[in-house]
Amino acid sequence: MMERGDTVYEILRAVRPMVLNSARVVEAEVRDLGWTVGSRAVMEVLLDGAPMTVPQAASRLSLARQNVQRHVDELIKLGHVESKPNPAHRRSVLIQPTEKGSRAFTGLHDRERAQLALFAPQCSEQDLRTTIRVLGDLNHDIKARAAASAAGTRT
Repeated sequence: MMERGDTVYEILRAVRPMVLNSARVVEAEVRDLGWTVGSRAVMEVLLDGAPMTVPQAASRLSLARQNVQRHVDELIKLGHVESKPNPAHRRSVLIQPTEKGSRAFTGLHDRERAQLALFAPQCSEQDLRTTIRVLGDLNHDIKARAAASAAGTRT
């Protein structure tokens, strides 16, 4: 049983520096747009679907509402997102990308995908899909553990 724990630990140990280094790469790529790594993440989640509130975006990103609000405020100043009335709640506006913001993200994302296609050429498509599944399962369990810790319970 300890062997499995060691294997999961090694996965997480490998992922941590990869996340940090990818954030550095993204930061360099988004700088010209006036974005940060966080505002890029907010744009991505806003482009995934219907307009949403800041708390909804924060929940999807597993970030504090205040952090997402700061990113939204900056994106509004840049003209990349806008707020609109929320028919479900008068005091909580909906945030949506503008055409300018959508174009900026699409151009950025196209460049990212072209670069990413060159990574890990020794891995098959199936290897990559298995990685997505495994990391998704790990994230699900870690997120549940984090929620339980925040609530003061143990899982």
